[in-house]
Amino acid sequence: MVAVAVGAERTADARLPSRAELRRTTWALAWPVIFSFSIESFVGLCDTLMVGQLGATAVAAVGVGVQILSAVDSALFAAGTGALALVARHVGAGDMRAAEETLRQSIVAAVALSAVAIIPVLVWAPGLVAAFRVDPAVVEAATSFVRLVMISVPAGAVLFVVVSCLRGAGDTRTPLAIGAVVGAVNVVAAWVLIFGRLGFPALGVLGAATATALAFATGAAVGVVLLARGGLVMRLRWRSFHFRPDVVRRVLRIGFPAAIEHLLMQLGFFLYIVFAAQHGTAAVAAYFIGVRILALSFLPGFGFAAAAATIVGQNLGGGRPAEAERSGWSALHLSAGLMTAAGVVVFVAARPIARLFVDDAEVIADAVSFIRVLAVAQPLMAIDFTLGGALRGAGDTRFPLLTVLVGFYVCRLGFAYLVTFSLGLGVVWLWLALIGDYAARSALKARRFSSGAWKLIRL
Repeated sequence: MVAVAVGAERTADARLPSRAELRRTTWALAWPVIFSFSIESFVGLCDTLMVGQLGATAVAAVGVGVQILSAVDSALFAAGTGALALVARHVGAGDMRAAEETLRQSIVAAVALSAVAIIPVLVWAPGLVAAFRVDPAVVEAATSFVRLVMISVPAGAVLFVVVSCLRGAGDTRTPLAIGAVVGAVNVVAAWVLIFGRLGFPALGVLGAATATALAFATGAAVGVVLLARGGLVMRLRWRSFHFRPDVVRRVLRIGFPAAIEHLLMQLGFFLYIVFAAQHGTAAVAAYFIGVRILALSFLPGFGFAAAAATIVGQNLGGGRPAEAERSGWSALHLSAGLMTAAGVVVFVAARPIARLFVDDAEVIADAVSFIRVLAVAQPLMAIDFTLGGALRGAGDTRFPLLTVLVGFYVCRLGFAYLVTFSLGLGVVWLWLALIGDYAARSALKARRFSSGAWKLIRL
């Protein structure tokens, strides 16, 4: 079990793991996370293809609804990120009782937060959808989608906390299995409910929302049952449960900066699309094609970020700050190597990739330039993701938030505004704003991790 290997206590004269051992441990933690997010990407693609058969209005409605859902999900990051950091510390210190208490309290906090977050969305859904400046037909369909999919948020909160805590404890394979169940339920339910298969009525857009709700509910139930039965690295016990405000405050104090960071990122993506729209429809289409590629390129970054968070947190909990630092750099080396290699392939194959999505010369040209900028940014993205994960695992969640303000809002959006509205340059310059964003964030995070200030953070 990886958790035991990472979190076990060592005597003062114990041999430190070699570089090869660190890499094996990191990879063992990372690959299930990579596959977990691959499943999510595959499910998203399947949903898009199925909804696409309903027409442009349905696609736009679901697209807007997913954007709103992503913003609401920011509240979940507060509980999930804080829980992961605390659980990793407790497991590293060998205090499983405290780790399991964090799990219980974080589940309750996540459900409460999600319930509060969805109320204003349910009430003001039409106005939120209309803010995207879409057609009245899209507003009507998206409003129904949003209100139904909001019901799934509390279950999604439970699922997110369960997965985060298991990863913090060093178990990344169980979340992969749960994710596979969630993905299968989502795809099958969407096929049945969108088109009216197996005797069910055809619900269209509402079928997609219902499938999402069923998938989250199933995943939450599976996770809770597995933890309650025992046999995993952690166990969920509700007997003699008492609400612990002190634990919840610790979790949220660590996690709220991550929640704000996620929310700011969602807002920033929206603003970047606004800038792209100034360059024409082809630029917007090229952006969304590039985002598909970007989502795939994120996968190794997500995996190694989770691995770094777990190993760093557990080593700090075990009183091994020097080993925590070595583990973070080891995760970065693996991530940078894999993502750089992927970047080379994507750069060379940019035009064939673009042609898979569209058959318009102008869109293809803009998409090729965007994809190649993404390819060049891969090493920087590796640093940003992996060291960001390491810092969050140490409980240093405020600094990554600062890097978003500097990198995304100043470098990316500031440069995008300059080239679009002040200088009137071409769309390639808009894409190049991504390089400045990731260069700033990766440089700041690398300097922060090198400084070792994160080793002194008390949780």
